[in-house]
Amino acid sequence: MLPDTPYGQGVKVIKPPQALDIASCEGSLVRNPDDTTEWGIFYNPKASQERRRFTVAHELGHFVLHRSQKPRFNCDKESVYSGADTVKGIEREADDFASNLLMPGDLLRAWLSQQSVDLHLLSTIAQRFQVSFEALCIRFIKFTELRAILVYWDNGFLKYEWRSSSAIRTRARIRRNGDPAEPPSGTLAADADIAQERDGLDLSAAIWCPEEASHMRVREFKHSYTARDRVLTLLILESAEPRAWDRSWQDRESLNSYDQFGSR
Repeated sequence: MLPDTPYGQGVKVIKPPQALDIASCEGSLVRNPDDTTEWGIFYNPKASQERRRFTVAHELGHFVLHRSQKPRFNCDKESVYSGADTVKGIEREADDFASNLLMPGDLLRAWLSQQSVDLHLLSTIAQRFQVSFEALCIRFIKFTELRAILVYWDNGFLKYEWRSSSAIRTRARIRRNGDPAEPPSGTLAADADIAQERDGLDLSAAIWCPEEASHMRVREFKHSYTARDRVLTLLILESAEPRAWDRSWQDRESLNSYDQFGSR
């Protein structure tokens, strides 16, 4: 449909997504060098169905937002569906586009409002949207008004940390005990004997977040992947007022891809 809209101006066709087994690439958007009005999307066939869907949506985001910048986009696994600040801005924008496309905010808001948040609920919503659990959790962090932090651990060390806007405004961030950081002692993330905790465990927020007072509470959730060398930690902190003297969170706010799409 896009070539018939302003978002596909100058394009004759986007060919149906095709599998392409390239080890260094999770997905790509390519312009036909022999016909500049034709584009194609490729994805890693070894990825799960949910990952493939997100990859195609991510590349579609590049088509809508960035195709005027270059004729080819090769995206590795980290840039697709990571949402991390370490990847380039256009990759984060393509991730945001895919998240908005596959996990619409109005539906997400309706489903989240029906009951309290835990990993049971987030897993159910991920299945409804046909996206990976990780992608849904990242979308939840970017969408929620709760003070929430999502942490990805790889072989016992921190790889990514995502914070909700409320967590950023109140300067909530996890404790760093090294570089790279390890889970704080006394937490579910540090306990190798506990693989899953979908209902959550109530703790003092100060165990996780050094800026939090000892009387503040946090609920910790844990999801271990099959190999157990990769772990997701979800932290939902007790509500707190933004610190008026701290304006650093404003520097992190920028126009996201959804706003860009709408403003065109």
